[in-house]
Amino acid sequence: MLIRKELEMLKVRVAAKEEERDIRRTLKPLREIWLEIGIEKLDSHEGVLVKVLLDNGATGLFIDKKFVKEYNFRLEKLDRPIKVKNVDGTSNSGGNITHELECNVFYQEHNERLRIDVCDLERIKMILDIPWLAAHNLDINWKTGEVKMLRCLPWCGRKIMTKQRMTKEEDKKDLR
Repeated sequence: MLIRKELEMLKVRVAAKEEERDIRRTLKPLREIWLEIGIEKLDSHEGVLVKVLLDNGATGLFIDKKFVKEYNFRLEKLDRPIKVKNVDGTSNSGGNITHELECNVFYQEHNERLRIDVCDLERIKMILDIPWLAAHNLDINWKTGEVKMLRCLPWCGRKIMTKQRMTKEEDKKDLR
């Protein structure tokens, strides 16, 4: 009986931690890097171009509520809402995250399927976060804002057609 009670208490603590996520952004970034990517609806395969902020301070993938409504994306309701906090600790003006979007994302020769939390981003349409940036290990020219995806992992679905093609041995190194 004691073990069952401790297990229930642990589940409650884990659930409480899962409910809060922070959108963390530097207040005055030195340089914002924006990409124009394509996102594709899974149901109709209709594509939309969107300007995306690469944010090395964000802790999630986010897309704006108004944007998904404008383009009539099909959303999936979350089992339970997720609280979102801004960098200053205040709650997000759009309230909790209640839905997510699953879509295909395209940039250069790169493509992958993503699940993105839907929230109020105001002037920003979409944010790609720290884990996404780390997984893709982008080559960024901070002076010009040019971004190259040269080191994608095998699950990205990248159709490599450039001179920077990685060998299978290099792919294996990235997985270690």
